[in-house]
Amino acid sequence: MSMDATGDAPDGWTVETRRTYTPAETDRELTYLTYRHDSGDLRVKVAPAALDGDDHPGYALRATQYPGLELAETTRVRTVLTFDRCDRIASQFMQLFSARYDGPGTLEDAFEYASERTRPHR
Repeated sequence: MSMDATGDAPDGWTVETRRTYTPAETDRELTYLTYRHDSGDLRVKVAPAALDGDDHPGYALRATQYPGLELAETTRVRTVLTFDRCDRIASQFMQLFSARYDGPGTLEDAFEYASERTRPHR
């Protein structure tokens, strides 16, 4: 299943949070969207890069392994200029992760596999 700007989640994922807001200093509407893998072991966030203190325009794709636990680790996977592009990359990331993830002990491998394939080419 593919995903579009409406934020439908790929198979094995659920939209956890969706918010649209307009910051005080601009009239541009911004979107914040999080997805959670059905295992509960990974959260993917598409949000304005500035929300996490980045001095970069556009949107950042971040993934958190083991969200809510003490050992949770958040990684910035990619930053791009538009929400739609970031959400498309998030969809690709989630589909790649799901294809590789097959249970406990492989979260890190599936995360690395999806991250490597959605990072910008150099």
